[in-house]
Amino acid sequence: MVVKVYGSIRAACPQRVLACLIEKEIEFEIVHVDLDKGEQKQPEFLLLQPFGQVPVIEDGDLRLFESRAIVRYYAEKYADRGPDLLGKTLEEKAVVDQWLEVEAHNFNDLCFNIMFNLVILPRMGKPGDIGLVHSCEEKLEKVFDVYESRLSKSTYLGGDNFSLADLSHLPGIGHLIEEAKMGHLVSERKNVNAWWKKISSRPAWKKLKNLVG
Repeated sequence: MVVKVYGSIRAACPQRVLACLIEKEIEFEIVHVDLDKGEQKQPEFLLLQPFGQVPVIEDGDLRLFESRAIVRYYAEKYADRGPDLLGKTLEEKAVVDQWLEVEAHNFNDLCFNIMFNLVILPRMGKPGDIGLVHSCEEKLEKVFDVYESRLSKSTYLGGDNFSLADLSHLPGIGHLIEEAKMGHLVSERKNVNAWWKKISSRPAWKKLKNLVG
């Protein structure tokens, strides 16, 4: 059965889901939703996602939103297909979950605020809050310093193997480097830079980037 993914292929949260689906070799169809044009206010979309956000997936009778919940679901459902993205033991799974939570609560909002003010608002012809951008950049420096320390002890954030903890960072860091032009946050840190090169060279991520164009 083909999974329907509602969202923009260029947006970070839908990309998180798509990267997971590609890693797990799950067939999907993208149903484009452009939030910049107000589609989130359409009554039919609000039936899918009451908060008017993307992504949403439809998989048979299952309808699910929140990208991290979606990737956890598919990583568990197809644990025997493709790479193990969750960890094998209870302890390994707990560490992966820990760093997935770090991404959600310590990294994502800072990344979003930078992109929103530096890239998205100017595209809409509106000025961004450059002071907020600088503040978020300074906070991200500290987050990446923590990552640098962690990655001096393990190959990936969750341990010795690629997991959801790493996958979840791919869209945000990709946007920081390519669109916000803040690649120095990664390149100035030896271990973070090595980690980024490894995770961004995965065939699944390259395939998604080719789809984005």
